[in-house]
Amino acid sequence: MTGKVLVDTNLLVYAYDFADPAKQETAFRLLDELATSGRGVLSAQVLTEFVVAVTRKIAKPLDLKTVQKSVENYLSSWVVLDVTGFVVLEAVRGVREHRFSYWDAQIWATARLNQIPVVLSEDFASGSTVEGVTFLNPFTADFDLTRFL
Repeated sequence: MTGKVLVDTNLLVYAYDFADPAKQETAFRLLDELATSGRGVLSAQVLTEFVVAVTRKIAKPLDLKTVQKSVENYLSSWVVLDVTGFVVLEAVRGVREHRFSYWDAQIWATARLNQIPVVLSEDFASGSTVEGVTFLNPFTADFDLTRFL
């Protein structure tokens, strides 16, 4: 793998959610691979959504001390991109021109403005490309990240 990959919130959440062991295993494997290779990228938005999801939305929510430690680990070992005014503006354009939901548009805008060619997420049409950003669902049977890097 040679390129960077922006990881969406759902991949992080599945790593901590015991409700779907197959997705949890896939999430662990991919996150480990991306962290080890240095190709994984997160955004401040993803970390924010992660905190909310794992403390409120999964069957066995995590306590805040555990979540804080997880966020500290991500901050120390992954590139974490800020949500800037330009990202917000580009996200608005993504909503207007590509009909994304706002939060999905912000993920797309972060990847596009930071020249990250691949987003791993189950929230977009897998294999679709919008203005140079390709979306891949890592939970599909035909998932193959190496074809896009």
